[in-house]
Amino acid sequence: MIIEKEECVHIRTLLEKTKIALLNKDSIVLRELSDQTIHSACNYQDSASITISVLVYTLSKLVERNDFNKIKNWDYFIKKFNSILDLAIKSIISENQEKYEKYIEMSRSLLESQISLKKYIQDVLKKAVINKGSRIYEHGLSLEHTAKLLGTSQWELSEYIGQKNFDAKQVQSIDIKKRAKMAMEFFS
Repeated sequence: MIIEKEECVHIRTLLEKTKIALLNKDSIVLRELSDQTIHSACNYQDSASITISVLVYTLSKLVERNDFNKIKNWDYFIKKFNSILDLAIKSIISENQEKYEKYIEMSRSLLESQISLKKYIQDVLKKAVINKGSRIYEHGLSLEHTAKLLGTSQWELSEYIGQKNFDAKQVQSIDIKKRAKMAMEFFS
């Protein structure tokens, strides 16, 4: 699915704010930015939006818990991570979605490559996937579709969702027009 111009501006702004929050080690802003991507992930259902949400949430956890101190050369890591985000921003501005998605995936690979925290980062990423998956599910996507978008099992996702107490009013469903639009896009 091609991302609309308005959403491209939102993504660019979100990535720019993420870079600043990382430099400032601001876990609260990072968490808020991660939550903002849930809307995009639900509307566009693209892997890049979901990956951004998971990455930013994971980074917020590393900063919040001061685990970034365990990453050798944190400042160099952030410089490299932010340079990849710069490339993603340039790609989204030039409407090159394929390159944009490639750079977002590169940023995830960079985070996962941190050897000193490799196992820990993988655990945090896994929990972030499940956490963000539950948020996407709350927005009305099916459990099956949410699990597929995140590359996780329905079982893992349902186990986490089952532990949460949802108020029926809290769970939003997608209105009939959006569902019809999604169905038409799926079959085209």
